Amino acid sequence: MPSSRGNPVAVTSAGSFHNKRQMPLLEAYHLLQREQGVAEWIPRYNGVSELLFTILSQHTSDLNALRSFESLRNSLGTWEQVVQANPKIIADAIWMGGLSNVKAPRIKAVLQEIQEQRGNLDLSFLKGMPLPEAKAWLRNLPGVGPKTAAIVLCFAMGMPAMPVDTHIYRVSKRLGFIGPKTTADQAHDLLEAAIDSDKVFAFHVYLITHGRQVCKARRPLCHECVLNKGCPSAFQV
Repeated sequence: MPSSRGNPVAVTSAGSFHNKRQMPLLEAYHLLQREQGVAEWIPRYNGVSELLFTILSQHTSDLNALRSFESLRNSLGTWEQVVQANPKIIADAIWMGGLSNVKAPRIKAVLQEIQEQRGNLDLSFLKGMPLPEAKAWLRNLPGVGPKTAAIVLCFAMGMPAMPVDTHIYRVSKRLGFIGPKTTADQAHDLLEAAIDSDKVFAFHVYLITHGRQVCKARRPLCHECVLNKGCPSAFQV
């Protein structure tokens, strides 16, 4: 069931809202949906695999992250074997993604912590938890912050968590959905709370696509933007 969220307001700072004359968040959602089409959630990996892929994707391209992920899985077989492996062996398997000597011990530490707490390497139990509790559980793992936790819950579990990457953060600021002093970590919870739970995944997809294709960091294509009539930053960046 959808929550009662999704009021036509804009987030201006951590924990505050206003009704300034600008495009309501829900209106932006529908305009982006009309432009991009319906975004349907399809699980990519299970929870542990999604978590490891997210760690591997840090500071590298999606292609190199995928290569590292597949190499790790092909080299060592199962995550149970990875958790038993020497970090040097893990690093050798994921070298193509960069920072392998940093990511390898992080992967091992995360897997060890999950295994110690749960007795296995299965995160499916998170789906039965309230969202704040599931996020808190993941954030207690070594090296897991708000973005990584949100990615796992959103993409692996289909839960209404909002991962905020650099594109979503930029677009949300320009549209006034979050204030200029709102941090990226704060933006996760604020954007989640501002839209119905059944729209969170699609809104994530719409914003990230819009940021990559239209609302670019440099030279945004404001003249092509379907949101420009209600964007406080239109033609000013």
